[in-house]
Amino acid sequence: MPSNPLRQLQDFGQSIWLDYIRRDLVAGPELTRLIAEDGVRGMTSNPAIFEKAIVSSTGYDAEIRSLAAGGANPVQIYEKLSQDDVRSAADAFAALHRSSGGGDGFVSLEVNPHLARDTQGSLEEARRLWAALARPNVLIKVPATPEGLPAIRALAEEGISVNVTLIFGLERYRQVAEAWISGLEARAARGGSLQGVASVASFFISRIDAMVDPLLGAASAKGGRHAELAATCRGQVAIASAKEAYQEYKLLFGGPRFAALAGKGAKPQRLLWASTSTKNPEDSDVKYVEALIGPDTVNTAPLETINAYRDHGHPQARLESGLDQARTVLAGLRELGVDLDAVAVRLEAEGVAKFNQPFDQLMAALAQRSAAKA
Repeated sequence: MPSNPLRQLQDFGQSIWLDYIRRDLVAGPELTRLIAEDGVRGMTSNPAIFEKAIVSSTGYDAEIRSLAAGGANPVQIYEKLSQDDVRSAADAFAALHRSSGGGDGFVSLEVNPHLARDTQGSLEEARRLWAALARPNVLIKVPATPEGLPAIRALAEEGISVNVTLIFGLERYRQVAEAWISGLEARAARGGSLQGVASVASFFISRIDAMVDPLLGAASAKGGRHAELAATCRGQVAIASAKEAYQEYKLLFGGPRFAALAGKGAKPQRLLWASTSTKNPEDSDVKYVEALIGPDTVNTAPLETINAYRDHGHPQARLESGLDQARTVLAGLRELGVDLDAVAVRLEAEGVAKFNQPFDQLMAALAQRSAAKA
């Protein structure tokens, strides 16, 4: 039988994680199959995923009814449901976490998205979730907002494993890596162990092209050199940004500064490619998987993208190929007057809102179900 393209990603040093969670998937045979046959090596979640899972499923109804009868409010119900699912998923990945030496087998749970602009609130909630989940292979998701950066540094110092989410630009990625490394240095300086302290930096991909391509359309309308540059850049900016981020990763985690931490047991904060489902229907449905295959990285993808890649993926190390072209794309953007830093700020604000909205919708749905079941 032909090799499974998903499993072949491991041959290039990349881990595929599932960007989805739902109780029946975790409790039933599907997750076991994804791990055993497809080589899925971790799982991520976010408020939108939980909203979809809980609202569209009847598998949570009995527990919602029981919790509501006991006086739990919607936030408390959500926390119980989500934490139970993450603990169960973490247990399903526990053997892989051990066999990989703590490199894979992680499951992520995000702090309340309304805390994205609240440093102290994010820090306190991350501590609380870490203690409540009580699993070494859990990552607490904290947004890479300016307010999130000090929390990320503090969590690294405290030895709490973190998935830093909502990274859209190179400058913010550098700030995230700096926060994590400096937190580990502070932990090491006071004699804390670096063993088992893990992190990924989630760089969001497809949303960049979704925002930039319309800007390129306006530039193209000017004709001439502008149209040529816009054609070169269209649909390529996200991949070019990710390739540059990976070069930054190699500098940050391959130099003497991090080597001193690695000598004390620290593992690099891997880059994780998030938002890798294709938004443009004219593009391949595996575009953002194929282009970003490289060592020491993670690609977290929804089931639809995982199924597509199993069916027609062609794994090959591409993350460090075409660097000159990637830099030409980024230089072309600057010539066209497209400010990627400004784009990243807009995407960050949208990202926070896109997590707040489904969270609020889920709270409303839980309140409605609680009233109906009371």
